[in-house]
Amino acid sequence: MESFAGKLAVVTGGGTGMGRELVVQLAAEGCSVAACDVHVDTLAETEQQALAGAPDGTRVSSHRADVSSEDDLRRFRDEAVEAHGADHVDLVFNNAGIGGGGSFVAGGRDEWERTFGVCWGGVYLGARTFLPLLLAAPEGHLVNTSSVNGFWAALSPGVPHTAYSAAKFAVKGFSEALIEDLRVNAPHVSVHVVMPGHIGTDIMHNSRRIHRGDGTVDEATALDGARAMLARSGLEVDAMTDAEVQAVVEGFGDAFRDTAPLSAGGAATVILDGVKAGRWRILVGDDAVRLDEAVRADPEGIYAADRRSFFGFLDDAAEG
Repeated sequence: MESFAGKLAVVTGGGTGMGRELVVQLAAEGCSVAACDVHVDTLAETEQQALAGAPDGTRVSSHRADVSSEDDLRRFRDEAVEAHGADHVDLVFNNAGIGGGGSFVAGGRDEWERTFGVCWGGVYLGARTFLPLLLAAPEGHLVNTSSVNGFWAALSPGVPHTAYSAAKFAVKGFSEALIEDLRVNAPHVSVHVVMPGHIGTDIMHNSRRIHRGDGTVDEATALDGARAMLARSGLEVDAMTDAEVQAVVEGFGDAFRDTAPLSAGGAATVILDGVKAGRWRILVGDDAVRLDEAVRADPEGIYAADRRSFFGFLDDAAEG
């Protein structure tokens, strides 16, 4: 696909971060977009930004949908088809994701399953829901967002990262399995798996908002989990008030966004360039490339207990 102009794309998680940037950059090239998110306020902002920079005739529609709900995704599909007067879609970006559910052993089951349901279920259900419309296109592209945690199931020493990593491994495996499946049964449709490293987004803030907003995690449980996480990271938390713990956690979210080596906009550009180039495996960020090489070189040693974390700001916080 040499150009996105005149095409129709579907983007999940379009309210912020890479999802927003995908919508904006696609629209700027003259690609109409149907975007969904659970947060309609930020999604409306995305739509305004995208339309402001789009050529005349480009359509952008926004829809509320929880990607872990098949009913929501089917409604989103039907609304998108109606809004754009379409009988097919050319590109589907299964981008939505959240963090949470760090420990399978000590954490709560609801948060774990909510995280897994969005990060894996959203990709699976998104593919199930929109595949018939991709099959109806002259040339279709299914773009599934995994993560470096799809080939390295860790974050920082002493900080379990199980739900997100398990989901991202599933996305990677599913996408790779589709290569041959599509080649045999739908050769005009391509699959791409996106493996971002540390990207400057608000995923940490948004994840807490989602888990608390739907009742998966209450305030007391969230604070207990935060204290335990900070303690495992080497911080002295016994004398800290709840407000101080909350401030540190918010600071981590800010640091994750602000110290990232690659912006959400830069990441979206890499993804779209990869789709145009026909690459089925799209590593996003120099850190993703280095980590991929490290895992391949020493797949056992990469989990050594004395390793440094992938995200340097976590080490800096623990040492400071």
